[in-house]
Amino acid sequence: MLLQPISKTFDIGGGRTVTIETGKLARQADGAVTVRQGNCIILATAVANKEPKEGQSFFPLTVDYQEKFASAGRIPGSFFKREGRLSDYEVLISRLIDRALRPLFPEDYFCDVQVLVTLVSSDPEVMPDALACLAASAALAVSDIPVQEIISEVRVARINGEYVVNPYRSQLATADMDFIIAATDKNIMMVEGESKECSEEDLIKAIEIAHDAIRIQVKAQEELRAAKGITTKREYTKPAQDEELRGKVNEFATSKVYEVAKSKSSKHERGDKFDEIQEELLAHLKTAYNVAEGEDLDDKVKKLAKNYYHDLQYHVVRDMILNDRVRLDGRGLEDVRPLAMETDLLPTPHGSALFTRGETQSLTTVTLGTPLDELLVESAANSEYSKFILHYNFPPFSTGEIKPMRGPGRREVGHGNLAMRSLKQMMPGSDYAYTVRVVSDILESNGSSSMATVCAGSLALMDAGVPVPKHVSGVAMGLITKEGKFAVLTDILGDEDHLGDMDFKVTGTRDGICGVQMDIKVDGLSMDIMRQALAQANRGRMHILKAMYEAVPAARADVKPHAPRMVKLFIDKEFIGAVIGPGGKVIQEIQRETGSTINLEEKNNMGEVSIFGTKKESVDKAVSWIKGIVAVPEVGEVYESTVKSIMPYGAFVEFLPGKQGLLHISEVSWKRLETLEGVLKEGDVVKVKLTGTDPKTGKFKLSRKILLPKPEGMPKPQGDQQA
Repeated sequence: MLLQPISKTFDIGGGRTVTIETGKLARQADGAVTVRQGNCIILATAVANKEPKEGQSFFPLTVDYQEKFASAGRIPGSFFKREGRLSDYEVLISRLIDRALRPLFPEDYFCDVQVLVTLVSSDPEVMPDALACLAASAALAVSDIPVQEIISEVRVARINGEYVVNPYRSQLATADMDFIIAATDKNIMMVEGESKECSEEDLIKAIEIAHDAIRIQVKAQEELRAAKGITTKREYTKPAQDEELRGKVNEFATSKVYEVAKSKSSKHERGDKFDEIQEELLAHLKTAYNVAEGEDLDDKVKKLAKNYYHDLQYHVVRDMILNDRVRLDGRGLEDVRPLAMETDLLPTPHGSALFTRGETQSLTTVTLGTPLDELLVESAANSEYSKFILHYNFPPFSTGEIKPMRGPGRREVGHGNLAMRSLKQMMPGSDYAYTVRVVSDILESNGSSSMATVCAGSLALMDAGVPVPKHVSGVAMGLITKEGKFAVLTDILGDEDHLGDMDFKVTGTRDGICGVQMDIKVDGLSMDIMRQALAQANRGRMHILKAMYEAVPAARADVKPHAPRMVKLFIDKEFIGAVIGPGGKVIQEIQRETGSTINLEEKNNMGEVSIFGTKKESVDKAVSWIKGIVAVPEVGEVYESTVKSIMPYGAFVEFLPGKQGLLHISEVSWKRLETLEGVLKEGDVVKVKLTGTDPKTGKFKLSRKILLPKPEGMPKPQGDQQA
């Protein structure tokens, strides 16, 4: 029997409506909805296992966002003609949803949960990423999966000074701020985006506008859930607890953990000491539980003891930071770890930089390429090419671990995207000829390697001679709150990221914010705390920028000698055929004679010519050649010409590429010549002046003698009046 679908429609402003519907599609999932705006339709499903796996000790949430090419009436371009693994674009949207949903589940809920979000119909003007998290949250809301709150996500962009919620794709092209914000009706959960050097107050305003829009979407989900009749959430098996054991663990280890926490030791030294305390704890528990010599603790007791010990570390370190205002490595709350920077350390790459901040280190390279190296970024709605590429690599040795190398994971894609969006704000415009690839290899990691990538990337770009006007730096902020107390931490360690209530990364120049990525794990974060965190991040960013400018004050004036040379020219559309020539004859000749590579495209009703070569001389020669082809001859100008053929009445010379004129025998010399033999021959290079054009034939009139000294006593020639 088909059920009657239930739907809820709400207005998002500007006459645009969004409809959420459930009960029609995917009815065997625990929760399923469609979200529609215009012709954009997203299907979201949520399914959870009834029981956790045996021994499960973490929350296994899987979120996948995928765009079906059929949604836009397209067939995938792959060999198999079907959707493959998620693209980086889809991974980034999956992360946006995951980061917002994960804090909604109870801490003791360990059942597998899978949320699948699929674009099934595309609208060229509607951005699906702004609706994807709404769909995922609605699917959970209409299910009995035990989420604690309902959320939603919106995009806020500033366009021509106005803040717009979920702008159309065409509007977004002119935005100078672009942020996606997730929240419940009470609390901000996640912020991610980029801007062209916005202020901290601009960001606060965007978040507040987003929160107002999100409250409307949360209310619509609540009404949809009520209409479906969902009033309770399912019961689930909670992990076994032993409060007596927890007391024994806390009594034995609290002071020991505190001593290690305040010892100002390094990451691995501190980890080793914590491991030693754990071994001592297990030995102590053997005695406390009267375990016979040679036997071991019960597996359940041992597992619980380790869990309680890790909980104890969490609380002891947090209390130390809140009460003593000192951190694990001995720094104050606002101190940035020691900085070290070096550029031009690799001889062959076109640009390189090594950036070290405490125990975090990035080795970053820059490679300059041609338009043929541009990256195709493809989604269901559109395909576009990017001239700026940034890749982030996180090998296991950076944390002293051994793991299989299986290519970049979601974390690497997300961190690389944040760095790319930040540095992109300072990249030159479309008239810059090069395709630029930045690669950050993390050699050592203890907190915020993505921010090290931003700093190292900025240094490497300047080392490569890319004309970026300003440095971009980044800093990761942390937050610890408890019972009305709070501490904002600048330049957090990996351990502080794990035990903190907020991970807040801010990038920017001296003049404003370029990128933000924020995840909040606590309810009730006030805007006053947010303002303090942003102000403290600004001070940390300026401290790092000062050191970066001391290391590299400005970009190189030119690329390095071994870097490829590239120039971009824009010519009138009417000259495209002349540069290419019949059957490509002219452009092939230019490439053959100069040793350069030339790419010519028609864009915006103009010809865009990119000239690429390994030597400056070859590029300069090709530029002069093409400029000559497209140049319009001007009467009175002097040109360097090449004799192409000799006739009894004069010589035909090429004074601009593809443009020839007759140098009449009477215009070769002041002396009267009967023949040009012994005066000119084919291949000679002579300077000539364009004196005019024949009004009947349009042919060019050239003179050589007008440029030569006139012998005394000779009458002035007629054309000399304009010389």
